[in-house]
Amino acid sequence: MEYITTTQLRTKSSQLVNSLKKGDSIPLIHRSQVIGEIKPVKKKLKTIKDVEEFKKAMGAIGRNIPTTYAQREKIYRAHLMKKYGKGLPGR
Repeated sequence: MEYITTTQLRTKSSQLVNSLKKGDSIPLIHRSQVIGEIKPVKKKLKTIKDVEEFKKAMGAIGRNIPTTYAQREKIYRAHLMKKYGKGLPGR
């Protein structure tokens, strides 16, 4: 697909999608003027280096974040006990 007009966006959307899947950029034409360009999204693949940098950045913060449902429940119940006191229905 060489170009697409604004009126063709509805009727030729399947061709547009196929072109974008191939990695093509398509100029968008409105009233005989090029007003923009439709480009495919480029996904950045995560590498082992990216994951290691993320773990390093999390550092001490990551150790304090509750990850399981039981941990979140325990923290939430402790918060309610501190805020409202005894008398809460428990398990």
